[in-house]
Amino acid sequence: MSATAAVDNLAQDFVKFSVEAGVLRFGEFKTKAGRLSPYFFNAGLFDDGAKLGRLAEFYARRLLASRVEFDMLFGPAYKGITLVAASAVELARLGRNLPYAYNRKEAKAHGEGGTLVGAPLAGRVVIIDDVITDGASKRESVDMIRAAGAQPAAVLIALDRMERGGTDDNLSQHSAVEDIQREYGMPVLAIATLADLLQYLRSNDDPALGEHFAKVAGYRERYGV
Repeated sequence: MSATAAVDNLAQDFVKFSVEAGVLRFGEFKTKAGRLSPYFFNAGLFDDGAKLGRLAEFYARRLLASRVEFDMLFGPAYKGITLVAASAVELARLGRNLPYAYNRKEAKAHGEGGTLVGAPLAGRVVIIDDVITDGASKRESVDMIRAAGAQPAAVLIALDRMERGGTDDNLSQHSAVEDIQREYGMPVLAIATLADLLQYLRSNDDPALGEHFAKVAGYRERYGV
């Protein structure tokens, strides 16, 4: 099996898992940008130990398959905190025991103080989060990592919506993921993308899921990169 086929299979397995776990849903959902999307991905619904453990397995496998060189992990508050901890546990299980850190939204004035928790930021750091919407939290993470003298090596997310920013009258030529890659010169890795979701819907034997293909494809045609 080729490396490409293996990566595609990982994405398909992740989409299947997300649908079965009720994390990836279909219908009509209003996005942060005010668009009506035919699908919605809510990583907060990986809400028990079994789901979180399986999710961490996908993060770890995607990161190791990427060949990105890294020394530690960082999770932006708030969803990134759980994701980075779970991913560190899974990587250790696979033989890569690495330090990790995360940030608080509000600085502590007592104890160790500050906004950073965990291992000191050092070396090549992978930022782990669920999605990239406007990129604001990732830019904040890059600033914190650089301020500590470390190097942001990559961003790892669960799903890349492959969606252009802006308004309907003035759509950007790039997605938030592409903007982060261009701005910082580092890769954004995704366990799966909108293209992988469409492939899953196209090839699925479940007629109920197949019915969503046209709407998701139409949304990508309108807003996708």
